[in-house]
Amino acid sequence: MSTPDTAADQMVPLRDVAGPSGAMQAARKAQAATAKADIVLLGDAAPPHTPSGDTPQPAYCASDPDTRLYLGDCRDILAGLPDKGSVDLVFADPPFNWGVPYEGDWDDGMDRAAYERFTFEWLDGCIDALSPTGSIWVNIPDDTAAEIVVHLKRRGLVMVNWCVWHFRFGQCRNSSFIMSKVHALYFCKDPDNRTWNADAILEPSDRAAIYNDARTMAKDTNKGMRVPMDVWYGKYWGRIQGNNKERRHGHENQIPEVYLERVVNACSNEGDLVLDPFCGSGTTATVARAWNRRSVTMDQSESIAASAWNRITEVGMVRKGASKGQSSAIHAPRSKRPKTLFTGKRTS
Repeated sequence: MSTPDTAADQMVPLRDVAGPSGAMQAARKAQAATAKADIVLLGDAAPPHTPSGDTPQPAYCASDPDTRLYLGDCRDILAGLPDKGSVDLVFADPPFNWGVPYEGDWDDGMDRAAYERFTFEWLDGCIDALSPTGSIWVNIPDDTAAEIVVHLKRRGLVMVNWCVWHFRFGQCRNSSFIMSKVHALYFCKDPDNRTWNADAILEPSDRAAIYNDARTMAKDTNKGMRVPMDVWYGKYWGRIQGNNKERRHGHENQIPEVYLERVVNACSNEGDLVLDPFCGSGTTATVARAWNRRSVTMDQSESIAASAWNRITEVGMVRKGASKGQSSAIHAPRSKRPKTLFTGKRTS
């Protein structure tokens, strides 16, 4: 666990450092207003799921750090999770309802209202699991992003960022533009008191990587570096397919390790508890364990869970540290000579 001093350092008020003040102030105002609004979405009318009421027992567990994988419907597990109210970070990459033939009896072609109801219910379970200073990230495509944003807002959470994971080699189509992104939605309970480790995710700025500008090297700290922008791309950020060494055969829609590494390092500390309601190939728990975070994850398929557990505890993270210090500049360096600072004097 984090020491008291370290935890205190990470919980300093972030009102003045989290981003454009206008955007964050607007988000705070929207939090209260949206939570009180009478907003009705399609899934609200669908029949609700009744949790089993059972106390979940992990199918797999390991220590140093505490790592658990549960089998079953995430809504049932979340309802009885012993860690409810103490989760520091949630990352969720749910099924998209696109007709993917997942292992087990999961129906990935649900009626739209039923799918939205399912979405709201697992989101609610994750929100209830969060600590007062916790954050939640959701990885979701275009067709459900809006509904998730509205639901999180009406549950009183505040949006910190609407990021985009951009990748090359989207699936080819001729009927519309090729899809080459997924939304990474970042919400929290309290924007002024949340874990945010900017220094852990810095990358070279364009001023340094392209222009070799002396101004960025003249800063007191983090010379030539910046917090990443909200569109994420670059080396190792592509879709996991083909002979990619991260690829786990038999798993669908695998997210690259660098993506989770950035989220885990930015929004949690060593010893913190990370939750993923959709284990899949086990990327979240694998990265969390590699960076000494505790984790809880779950899956409805026994075979998928067994494969994921092997990765989490035996294979481990194969690209640890690859998300750090990597330039996202889209142009080659313009000059090797540093551009000097203007001193106010010019010579003829």
